[in-house]
Amino acid sequence: MSFDPSDRRQAWLALSLLDGLGPAARRQLLELVADPPALLHADLLTLGSLGLPARLQHSILQCRGDSRVLQGIEQSLTWLEQPGCHLLTLDSPDYPPLLREISDPPLALFVRGDPALLVDPQIAMVGTRHPGPHGAATARAFARSFAENGLTVTSGMALGIDGACHQGALDGGGQTIAVWGTGLDNCYPRRHRRLADSIVAAGGALVSEQLPHTSPHAGLFPLRNRIISGLSLGTLVVEASLNSGSLITARLAMEQDREVFAMPGSIHNPQARGCHRLLRDGATLVETVQDVFQVLQLPLQAALAASGPAAVTRQVSHPLWRWLGHDPVTADWLACHSELPIHQVLQGLMELELDGHVQHTAQGYCRTGDL
Repeated sequence: MSFDPSDRRQAWLALSLLDGLGPAARRQLLELVADPPALLHADLLTLGSLGLPARLQHSILQCRGDSRVLQGIEQSLTWLEQPGCHLLTLDSPDYPPLLREISDPPLALFVRGDPALLVDPQIAMVGTRHPGPHGAATARAFARSFAENGLTVTSGMALGIDGACHQGALDGGGQTIAVWGTGLDNCYPRRHRRLADSIVAAGGALVSEQLPHTSPHAGLFPLRNRIISGLSLGTLVVEASLNSGSLITARLAMEQDREVFAMPGSIHNPQARGCHRLLRDGATLVETVQDVFQVLQLPLQAALAASGPAAVTRQVSHPLWRWLGHDPVTADWLACHSELPIHQVLQGLMELELDGHVQHTAQGYCRTGDL
C-alpha cells in the first residue's frame, strides 16, 4: 500500500505503531502533538526542537518507509472494511472522554460493535480467573443488576470473574464492553468466542488498542487494564488473590482518580485476600449494588429499588435455609445441625437447588449470590 501521512486516520495509526513509544514517550508526544500529519512531515531539526527522545525522533523519520508500520496500517484498513468494525483515534469526536483523561490514553482504539457505547456510564468489574462458585455467581448477579439499572458493565473477557460479569450483563438485557489484550481477530481465550459474538449481537462492543491480528502476549494484558479502568466511573474487584492482575486494574483506577470498590470474602479464602488488601487501602466495601450507585451518585431504577432483588434479601421459608450460608457445607453437616433425617436433607437441597436458592459445589452446598 501507499502510506498517506496527510490522512489523519493513517497518521494516528502510524504514531501508535512507532518503536520506542512507551507510556512516558506517549505522554510527551500527546503534550506536543495537535496535528499528527504535520508531525510525520517534520524534519529532524523540527523534531529536535520539540524535545522528543532521539530514538523517537528516528522512529518518526523512518516510519514512512518502515515495512512493519506500513503492514500494520494496511492490515488495519482492511479490517475496517468489515461490517461493524470501527477505529476511534484520539482526536475523534466519539473517542470516550473519560479515557481521554488518563495519563496515557491509547492513540487509536479498534472497536467491533457499537462505538457509541464507550461514552455511556460504565462500571468496571474484574477478578480472579479461578473463582469459587459463589464468587462467580455473585459477579454474574451484580453485573445483571448493574445492567438492569442502566450501567454498562466493562471487563476484560478473561476466564472466571470477567466472563461471569459479561454474561450477567447479557442476562440483564443490558450492554457490556469487553476490552481485549489481543487483536479483535484473535479471540483469547478461544472458549469465549461465542461470548464475544453474543456481546456484539446484544449491542455491546469489543475493544482493543492492538492491531486486529495481534496474538496473546503476557505484556499486553497490563496495558489493557488501564483501558478497562479508564473507560469506567469506578472499578469493582469481586474476588482476587494477592497476585491477581485485578489489583493492577484497581491500582490504575486509583491513579486515574476513579472509584475503587471491593467485595469482602471469607478469611479462609485465598481468592479474597486481594480484596481485603484493597479494603485496608481505602477501597469502598460493597455488599449490595446500592453501595456502588450511592458512591457514584447514580439513581437505581425506581421499580428495582422498590421491590427488586437488589433492594431486598430473598426470603426462603425452607427449614434448611437457616443452616445454609455463603461457605459450602455438606449434607451430613446439615443433617447433624438441623436434626433432620439425611433423606429429607437431600430432598430439601434438591428443591432449593431447583428453585435457584442453593448451588452444589465440590465442597458442599451454599446459598447462591444475594445482591
